[in-house]
Amino acid sequence: MPKISIKAARVNAGLTQEAAARQLGINPDTLARYERESGKLSLEMLRKIAGLYKIPVNYLK
Repeated sequence: MPKISIKAARVNAGLTQEAAARQLGINPDTLARYERESGKLSLEMLRKIAGLYKIPVNYLK
């Protein structure tokens, strides 16, 4: 599978930013920033996001 953005993965999972942020336990504004600046995320947060969107971490860019 080619790498996809965090935003594309969220959309593919059928989640709004608000719903995804709520499930991740973060503010929607924080998730919006993560979607813009994915290179600055910790591995722990990438794992949480990938788990929520049901994709392997290495598929996120």
